[in-house]
Amino acid sequence: MALAAPLRDPTPAGPVSPEPVSPEPDEDDVAVLDAYSAAVSSVAETLIPSVASLRVTRQMGGWPAAGAGSAVAFTPDGYLVTSAHVVAGSDRGMAAFVDGRELEFRVVGRDPLSDLAVVRTSGDLQAARLGDAARLKVGQLVVAIGNPLGFAGSVTAGVVSALGRSLTTRDGRSSRLVENVIQTDAALNPGNSGGALADSRGRVVGINTAVAGIGLGLAVPIDATTRQILSSLMRDGRVRRAYLGVVGGTRPLPAALAHDLGRGRGLEVVQLLDRSPASSAGVRPGDLIVELDGRPIEGVADLQRLLVGELVGRRVGLRVARGNKVVELPLTPSELV
Repeated sequence: MALAAPLRDPTPAGPVSPEPVSPEPDEDDVAVLDAYSAAVSSVAETLIPSVASLRVTRQMGGWPAAGAGSAVAFTPDGYLVTSAHVVAGSDRGMAAFVDGRELEFRVVGRDPLSDLAVVRTSGDLQAARLGDAARLKVGQLVVAIGNPLGFAGSVTAGVVSALGRSLTTRDGRSSRLVENVIQTDAALNPGNSGGALADSRGRVVGINTAVAGIGLGLAVPIDATTRQILSSLMRDGRVRRAYLGVVGGTRPLPAALAHDLGRGRGLEVVQLLDRSPASSAGVRPGDLIVELDGRPIEGVADLQRLLVGELVGRRVGLRVARGNKVVELPLTPSELV
């Protein structure tokens, strides 16, 4: 008679590990996430109606070419700010809003050297509040709103990755450094250019201008200088800038001069352009510009900030360090064209 095989205990020998239990979420983490979501949602709700999707047509090589970007309404009577490169080569286009309206716009003025432009539609708009980028801090929450790749009303969020970046812009033979550019990791894609970069209170602190790499976007700051540029574009259709005709870079001052002037740097003149105001005034290569119109110069940014339209045609004093002494030269800036 065959014997039945003994039954085996299905439980394996040895200690049994308990089933993993998901830890309860930390209340502080939940609160932070909720606050983050609430802030981003609030900004989106506030600003999306003020951000338009722009469609433009320009001539390239004799053929029409379509372009797209974003713009932000900043007055209720139809003015919008966008990036100059979005409307380059075009005078008109269509602005589409999330409420379904499509309004024709015309380009009021553009300034390639700041990569800003103003366009105007016919119709009442919900104007966004403009903030002040000078108050931003690294690590601060920012929200980008635009129309990347044609997807209207897209919202991304991130932080201010860095402040004080510079962006080189060109207009024909002229070039300029846009100062205090905002670097953010909020996702930007083609079509975001001209859109809003806002703080957590829904104030526009920058106009998105460039995608420099994955997780690296740049925005032109909204600050006192930007507001002047927008006013000039609305009033005159352009921005007047003074011109000296020098090419140079920052250089330390000799110790004795640094002590006398109370600052350590000046702008070294590396090259003088022919028949320029600086050349006519007697500036020489190797001079260190330390003052213009009574205000200190320590580098390119300082000089650019002072070269405003009000200096055009006005006789001003230019102080340069030459050797171990300071020489004052009378100079009359011309207009940058």
